[in-house]
Amino acid sequence: MSLLRIAASRAAAPRLMTRAASSSVHVVSQSTNASAPLLANIEASWSSLPASEQAEVYQALEEVQKKDWKELTVDEKKAAYFVSFGPHGPRAPVLPPGGSMKVFAGTLAAVAAAFTIFAVVRSQAPPPPKTWNREYQEQSNEYLKEQKSNPISGVSSEGYKGKGMVMV
Repeated sequence: MSLLRIAASRAAAPRLMTRAASSSVHVVSQSTNASAPLLANIEASWSSLPASEQAEVYQALEEVQKKDWKELTVDEKKAAYFVSFGPHGPRAPVLPPGGSMKVFAGTLAAVAAAFTIFAVVRSQAPPPPKTWNREYQEQSNEYLKEQKSNPISGVSSEGYKGKGMVMV
């Protein structure tokens, strides 16, 4: 179906385009807004048009854009912009309106589930090793001093003021 038939079927307006024998779309130059019924509502009707009609409209708008832009109507300019850069096809929004709240709720649920799994696994873990208490770590410091371990900058050095092995 050509853009002519689309425009004529939607409103009784003069034809904007005609189809030549070579099946290419030619634009009829008119200074009136003859394409208003289709082009004025292109944002709403674009997604409902079949792919073949979308291709015809796109080709017709390409032909129209080859003319001087001062001769184009506002609807033709808007339609050309929408077809080229509008939110359809690969530029369509990934999420529908209000979808970001669902993503946030899903992320929150996933974090809560991860925390719950962590808490359950942690509660089933054995107690910390006996070397994890302060007394054992202090005894390790004394043993390192007796062995004169790292006498230049470590626990055995003169005037050492660090913690050594004490981590808790």
